[in-house]
Order: sequence, then C-alpha cells, then structure tokens
Amino acid sequence: MAEDLATLLRDIRACRVCRDAALFPPALAHEPKPVLRASVTARLCVAGQAPGTRVHASGVPFSDPSGARLRQWMGVSDAEFYDEARVAIVPMGFCFPGLDEKGGDLPPRRECARTWHDRLFAALPNIELVLAVGRYAHAYHLKGARKKTLTETVRGWRDVYDPRAVRRIIPLPHPSWRNTAWLKRNPWFETELLPVLRAEVRALLGC
Repeated sequence: MAEDLATLLRDIRACRVCRDAALFPPALAHEPKPVLRASVTARLCVAGQAPGTRVHASGVPFSDPSGARLRQWMGVSDAEFYDEARVAIVPMGFCFPGLDEKGGDLPPRRECARTWHDRLFAALPNIELVLAVGRYAHAYHLKGARKKTLTETVRGWRDVYDPRAVRRIIPLPHPSWRNTAWLKRNPWFETELLPVLRAEVRALLGC
C-alpha cells in the first residue's frame, strides 16, 4: 500500500541521511536543502538531475537558464510548469550535491534514490508521463533500456516511449546551455522528439 504523500514529502524535506549517515561517503559537506514538488493529482513528472547552486539558493526547481530552456522544449509557461497540482518535479538528487575540483556539479547523491524514489513514485498514482532529464534519470527510470551513451538513449526514444502505456517515459538530454553544441549536432531532437513531447504536455496540462 502506498504511503501518504504529505507525510512522505515532509520526511523527505527533513532528510539528513547524506549529511549525518551517508551511505556513499564522503558525506554532504553543507546543510541539506531538499528541492522537489509533487501532488497526488500531478499527471506529468519532470525527473531531473539535482539542484545546482542557483536552485539551492532559491529553493525553486529549474529557476535557472536550464529551466528556461526546458520550459521552451515543453512549450509551457512558468505558471504552467510550476503548477504543483499538475506537474511533479522529482530530481534524482533532492539536494545540491556540491562542486567538484573543476567547479562543476557533483553527481546526484545516491542516497536519495536508494531511500526515497521507489516510495515516492508509488505515492504518485496519476503520473502518466515522466520526462527523464539527463543520464542519471535515464539510469533510474529506463532501467535496462538505457543505451551506452546519452546520445544513443535519447536518439532511441521511440524504443522506450509507448504512447499506449499508462505511464510513459521520454528521455531527454540535460537542458544546460553547455549542451548547445549537442543540440546543433543532433537536429532530429528538435524536429522529431520535441513535437511529440509538446503534444503530450499539451494533452496532459490542457495548454
């Protein structure tokens, strides 16, 4: 039986496992600040990577240039994207994981998926479409269907997207502006995948 979502979200937002009892050392070096949104009525889930520095500061998911690009891909306004009753935002890591020695974001903390994700998705019965953003989300949501590279996984989106399925999945690259060159090298993403993505989003959100 699925857990009560309100209780589960309260527990996630109070979680300190990666800081106080890290399953995958080293422990998180700063105070945890889980960032996610979910409701039992949401039909669409954006499953990203983990908050960056801007989102860690604001507490608002995708409140950065990557979020602006993602909303453009989806064809939605800010108000539609942040309508918690319709859109769940569940990253693979709920807290900002810190920076590596080169100044890039570290991978999402693995404690989140291990501790919370199966339970959380079981408590979201009305999700019909998951946008799996980036390779960490691909690994969890696509299970054995992920291919060797991100490009192969996204290019093979038709292999995992079944328009007849109760819960559908579309794999996406990360919308970071660092991936602008990738988008130029892969024009099929805009001409073939995005129209399907936008049609799905319009149908689910009524926009």
